[in-house]
Amino acid sequence: MSEWFSANLPNILVCLALGGIVFLSIFATVRGRKKGKPSCGGNCACCGACKACAQKKEAVRP
Repeated sequence: MSEWFSANLPNILVCLALGGIVFLSIFATVRGRKKGKPSCGGNCACCGACKACAQKKEAVRP
């Protein structure tokens, strides 16, 4: 078992690092949505779907 672990240690470390990055990305997205931040970045001037977002925002407002 020790030989297998030492032979695959670089692969294990890379997988753990990538898993951590994915976890942090999902965590930041969920946290931002709870705070009401858009997931797209909020720059409507450069967005091709700006009209669709504006219609959603107007429908939500009372």
